[in-house]
Amino acid sequence: MFHLKICKIYMELTKLKEPQVDVRYQDAMCTNESQLKHPWWYNFKYMLVGIIFGIVFVKAEIISWFRIQEMFQLTSFHMYGVIGTAVIVGMISVAIIKKTKAKSIYGEPITLDNKTFNKGQIIGGLIFGLGWGITGACPGPLYAQMGAGFGVVAVTFLSAVLGTWVYGYLRDKLPH
Repeated sequence: MFHLKICKIYMELTKLKEPQVDVRYQDAMCTNESQLKHPWWYNFKYMLVGIIFGIVFVKAEIISWFRIQEMFQLTSFHMYGVIGTAVIVGMISVAIIKKTKAKSIYGEPITLDNKTFNKGQIIGGLIFGLGWGITGACPGPLYAQMGAGFGVVAVTFLSAVLGTWVYGYLRDKLPH
């Protein structure tokens, strides 16, 4: 529903008669969007989970620039263990969701759409990895780093926001 509204706005802004299906089919932001409408304060539960997630990041040293540098220098297993554990938990969770045809806490079906591989993922991954290696931060831990008082991370955060905006602006011209 929300995706259709975004497409209509996009078409109006760009004066297109047909949506850009070849690019827009990759949008996953609304695949499982709830049709339920909640008051704005329902979002506080997500903020609470985010705060807990940030505390876990700080305690597990995931936000440590030194830990990230150790990972890229192949001198420590710490970050590989964390990332590997997350991948395994994610795989098991997806398998359980698919096998049990799980529903959301509101009883709505959860759908997991297949994505096709494309060369843009390689280019994007290289840019992401380069930025991660240079700054010592990826998008999730950025918030935890700022919350822990590392003010200089604001530069990285603003760069990430700018990079996201540039991608959105140039999206139709990029390889997908």
